[in-house]
Amino acid sequence: MTPHIAAKPGDIAETVLMPGDPYRAKWAAETYLTDAKCINEVRGMLGFTGTWNGNRVTIMGSGMGMPSMSIYANELIKEYDAQTLIRIGSCGAMQDHVKVRDVVLAMTATSTGTPSKTIFKEIDYAPHCDFGLLQAAHAAAQGRDATTHVGSIYSSDTFYSERNDLTEQMIRHGVLAVEMEAAELYILAARYKRRALAVMTVSDHIISGEALPSDQRERTFGDMVEIALEAAFS
Repeated sequence: MTPHIAAKPGDIAETVLMPGDPYRAKWAAETYLTDAKCINEVRGMLGFTGTWNGNRVTIMGSGMGMPSMSIYANELIKEYDAQTLIRIGSCGAMQDHVKVRDVVLAMTATSTGTPSKTIFKEIDYAPHCDFGLLQAAHAAAQGRDATTHVGSIYSSDTFYSERNDLTEQMIRHGVLAVEMEAAELYILAARYKRRALAVMTVSDHIISGEALPSDQRERTFGDMVEIALEAAFS
């Protein structure tokens, strides 16, 4: 047990999918896993372990923002020996050619700062995903009716941003989408020599203002979960 995870030793699989929303973790576990068992309810951060195609998988919420992701990813890695951590969640498109409902695979994750920033001092570290996972996820996406984009994203801890100038620079430099967790996940994976990837569904568009209605999100997010599962065990 840890301060934030009540799972017993062996309750958590080596492969962990991490949506931000704990109730999305519940939905994904009930939809895609066989014999899913709740292994954590501390602070309402639901986690479930079951099997997918005979492979053990844990699906557990990370909460919103990089500080929350840092807590759960640290504990999953250091206390439960998680080896593969895949963020599954929503993002906001920042390019005209990226549309609502599209899937984004984050090759790199830019940020203005993460919980790990202080250890790098003057170094501007560039967080990136595991290439093997990225390659497998891209291959899995090709067999689906889901438009998929691979490239850089922006991880921000500010949901209600008033930095229009910063948004303009992200758009100008080809950043595909904005979300709130991937950069810290990638840094921790690099530090502890684990595999990490962020597979995300575009739920809204920063430029056009279009947003996916809440009643359509679960159906659309299914592609993202299936891509993540196939990538983890390919």
